Amino acid sequence: MPVRAVRFVAILSLALYLVPSGAHLIALPNKAGLDDATYLAVQQIYRGWALAGLVLVVALVSTGMLAFLSRVQRRAFLLAAVGFGSLVASAVTFFVLVFPANQATGNWTRVPPEFPALRSQWEAGHAIAALLVLLALIATVLACLAWCEVPPSAE
Repeated sequence: MPVRAVRFVAILSLALYLVPSGAHLIALPNKAGLDDATYLAVQQIYRGWALAGLVLVVALVSTGMLAFLSRVQRRAFLLAAVGFGSLVASAVTFFVLVFPANQATGNWTRVPPEFPALRSQWEAGHAIAALLVLLALIATVLACLAWCEVPPSAE
């Protein structure tokens, strides 16, 4: 795959993945004061959002490819590696903080005894992940801008 295509896909997939991640972060202040029943009802708007995982896979592959292809250009490589690493960290954050809360609450259909802690864990996990995705996008854009293209030789 040509380098330009990899850069384009990396930026586009990160921007698309930032949409659901950012939505969770933006919704946080509005959801903070909700009672448990209302919170469970509101959480149902996220049904089907697991499909965003497909965009995450594309973003992980393309940012990883960008880092690999950038390895001969120190600055572009470092920025691409930060982008890839930040995206990996966001995925780890999801599986450490968010996913267990989803499982314990039956995807927000029941209130277990540890509900307040799970709710805080879920919201914090999404907030951290969103900031990491934003960092990944910024670093990846900067990596693409730092990329030095060698012009075709003039004959």
